[in-house]
Amino acid sequence: MSVVDLLPLTPGLIAVTGDEGTGKTALLRRLCEDLVARTSGADCPALWLDLSLPGQDDQAPQQVWDVLRQRCPHWDIPLQQDLIEALDLHLHLGKKLSMLSTGSRRKVALVGLLASGATVTCLDQPFAALDSPSARVIRAFLADVADHATRTWVIADYEADPRLPWRRHVALG
Repeated sequence: MSVVDLLPLTPGLIAVTGDEGTGKTALLRRLCEDLVARTSGADCPALWLDLSLPGQDDQAPQQVWDVLRQRCPHWDIPLQQDLIEALDLHLHLGKKLSMLSTGSRRKVALVGLLASGATVTCLDQPFAALDSPSARVIRAFLADVADHATRTWVIADYEADPRLPWRRHVALG
């Protein structure tokens, strides 16, 4: 499947599902690159992150968010603070990413993605490695934004979470 097959994107939640190796991650990455290229000069038109935050081991969570906030002028600081509390990240703010568990690193990336204010936010397996309370926080956030009039969240995973109100479902493979 190509990025063109996903366009036009509708606001709300879009599920991209498929087995291992079907190209979910590559599709999200290409989608963001394509949208950024098409909207040259636009404020944070699309954002995708590798949730493991490779190459950032020496950074603290706030440093990760500060870099993202420079790229995303619609950054939502109150939402960032709410997510830090809801995901129990406040205990890890002074630590470097190398000191965090896989789940906590992914939570740092998720805070950045959700608070970014990007027009299109791509989430690659957002529930992987999260504890149940954190998965509930992310699911509740997504349910709350599902009817957003102008923003789109493209969520790639093995299957579409049946508890979320999807606007569209694209199956790969």
